[in-house]
Amino acid sequence: MTSKANTTNALIFKSASLFALRIVLNSSDLAALKEAITRKMTEAGSLFKDEAVVLDATRINEAPDWSALLSHLQANHLPVIGVMAEGSILDSARQAGLVPVTLSTPSNAERVPHEPPAAPIPQPKPEKPEAKPVETPQLEPSLVIKRQLRSGQRIYARNSDLIVIGAVGRGAEIIADGNIHVYGPLRGKAIAGARGNTQARIFTTHLDAELLAIAGIYRLIDADFNQNLIKQAVIVELENESLTFIANNEHN
Repeated sequence: MTSKANTTNALIFKSASLFALRIVLNSSDLAALKEAITRKMTEAGSLFKDEAVVLDATRINEAPDWSALLSHLQANHLPVIGVMAEGSILDSARQAGLVPVTLSTPSNAERVPHEPPAAPIPQPKPEKPEAKPVETPQLEPSLVIKRQLRSGQRIYARNSDLIVIGAVGRGAEIIADGNIHVYGPLRGKAIAGARGNTQARIFTTHLDAELLAIAGIYRLIDADFNQNLIKQAVIVELENESLTFIANNEHN
């Protein structure tokens, strides 16, 4: 007699966090999109190669040629895992095999203002008001790494700052939802404010990075970069949707 195979432990479902590159489409013109993708990948070299991609189509009014766009992205080693879209554009994306996703980072920097609250109705004061406990926000402790990070290594500090005491080598990647501090040469990629925190900053005692990003705004450290800041102590901030680089001695 053949017993039925026990498949209870064949797999386990677990939650997971995935860092994805969000590509915001400002046009549905296929030729313009293909040219922009090719140019960006040429500028970035291998930095974005094989990064998971979410296409943000919330800014366009007409669906692009999804099939041709996906083929071009795949040819540039950018695997698409989902799309952000609405209405008929979302319908066409679904037909092309794309899966709708929701990201924690807002699709754009603009925020809809809340309606002002109605004027409060005066209430009689109690003779002895009850004391309310003061709520202390629960903050995640900073993630501290005390070692050198080599090519291919990736560190992610979820809901906290990241502090690296040591070198971040080329090809290494450090990511934090908060600030990033590197006490040593920063030669790889550093991505702060990964979930959209525009107030996040990057601090390093030795700037020589491949790429820096805050809240989705990135900057390549290439030949066009201010060479006076290379290998110097630098603070990186986000201002008007552009990264600002400040020599650390300017704050003294």
